[in-house]
Amino acid sequence: MLAASVVVFTVLDVLPGNAAEVILGDSATPESVAALSAKLGLDRPALVRYGDWMKGLVTGELGNSIAYDTPIAQLVGERLVVTVPLALMAMLLTTALAFSLGLFAAARHGRVGDVGVMSVSQVGIALPNFWFAILLIWLFAVKLRWFSAGGFPGWSEADGGGVGAALSALVLPAVALAVVQAAILARIVRSAVLDVLREDFVRTARAKGQSPRGVLWGHVLRNAMVPVLTVMGLQFAALLSGTVVIENVFSLPGLGRLVFQAINNRDLLVVRNVVMLLAATVVVINFAIDVLYVVIDPRLRTRARTT
Repeated sequence: MLAASVVVFTVLDVLPGNAAEVILGDSATPESVAALSAKLGLDRPALVRYGDWMKGLVTGELGNSIAYDTPIAQLVGERLVVTVPLALMAMLLTTALAFSLGLFAAARHGRVGDVGVMSVSQVGIALPNFWFAILLIWLFAVKLRWFSAGGFPGWSEADGGGVGAALSALVLPAVALAVVQAAILARIVRSAVLDVLREDFVRTARAKGQSPRGVLWGHVLRNAMVPVLTVMGLQFAALLSGTVVIENVFSLPGLGRLVFQAINNRDLLVVRNVVMLLAATVVVINFAIDVLYVVIDPRLRTRARTT
């Protein structure tokens, strides 16, 4: 996270070019550029500005948005209530689809079912999620009218929404995000399960008379989870970054749309803090995945004690 903060700060605040000039545009007068530079603290040394930013991140004082004239922490908090449920819903759909297809293909290795799943997953990998999102809108919103084409009604009934309406508004965006990631993860699940199926302990379990279902769920799946979890951690990060595009396609007021609007408005303070938040989320998720390795595979604990 410290390394990420240095990169983000260097790119947005230290590299040649005045951020105040970027925000105000080419037609800005020197006096207005100087005034905004002083307001943003750009006239101070870079190390001082970096130290103040780090202090603000720790205390939650992220400063005010130039475009909205609103505390950045408040803006981020308002958008997280859309982005986090969307990412979680997409991850649940990804996991359900990937494990169902991956296990189905592995159980039918080399047969029609396996070839079919791998062919469909290859198509899914090739689909751009924003194009698939447009297809979903055309089919389920325009033609069938099962879902809204965009917008978010809110989680509170007082705002005209409610939990049911809010979840309904997130279904199509979650599907658009999940399809590509599910296609990738299904191939990883299939490969990992096939590798474990060739192990000696699986043959031993079969020789003892265990059913194929018992062998799969009791022995194979748990041992195959380490490489699968690695990919899932990376995919959650991809889902968070994918919301930047999908939230704009569906006009969702989430964190991705906030970043997009901040870039258009040249609101570099918002961009810097949101990018750092996303980087921190990725670091925390991957740390949690590393901890789960030891929980799922006891052999890792044994190796750690012996070394």
